[in-house]
Amino acid sequence: MSIERETPGTGREAVHEGGGHETVGNGEHVGGSESGRFRGSESGKLGMWLFISTEILLFGGLFLLYAMYRLKNPADFHAASLDLSRFAGTLNTCVLITSSLTVVLAVFSLQRDRAKDAVRYLAVSIALGFVFLVVKGFEWAAKFEHGLNPNASFLATQPKGVMLYFGLYFTMTGLHAVHVIVGMTILGIFLVRIRRGTITARNPTLLENAGLYWHLVDVIWIFLFPLFYLIS
Repeated sequence: MSIERETPGTGREAVHEGGGHETVGNGEHVGGSESGRFRGSESGKLGMWLFISTEILLFGGLFLLYAMYRLKNPADFHAASLDLSRFAGTLNTCVLITSSLTVVLAVFSLQRDRAKDAVRYLAVSIALGFVFLVVKGFEWAAKFEHGLNPNASFLATQPKGVMLYFGLYFTMTGLHAVHVIVGMTILGIFLVRIRRGTITARNPTLLENAGLYWHLVDVIWIFLFPLFYLIS
């Protein structure tokens, strides 16, 4: 025979014949913490999507400006695009697409509690971001050497459309490079936090949001690449 009674904070306590006790938890604390974690996760994702929306508006305005100037100066834009290296642009496109894949694998690994794999994939993603910046740095250096950078005296002698093209090229690829650096920094911070155990399979939302940001960087470049390198 047993008698059940409520005990504060622990749930029900069953008193068995002969003096035995058994505590039966009500699970309210666990359920509450899980619910709070879910709400925090959803809020974090919503905040990231709102931030991504502002970034899309920023680059969307630049894309619109590009379209307007290109429609007015199609021949000059085509001629100017021939000074870019399609090989370098294609290489950087492959590098960023691969880095997005490794970020996905890092998130996938963390969600399945494989922290070491997540750290390795993040390290590869950061390394690929560095490769992208190095290639872009060589591209920029070549343009400066040939006097095609903004405010260069040689560029000032070129047709207006060519000057507009390279002005937009340096502005948009430069802004994109800043986003790559920011993304690498964020991934690096989370890599350290995963190694320390402060980000785990129980709270992967931060890394998921970082992955969304990195994918945004990738998508922006996928638009920049044909606009500047593949003009026909």
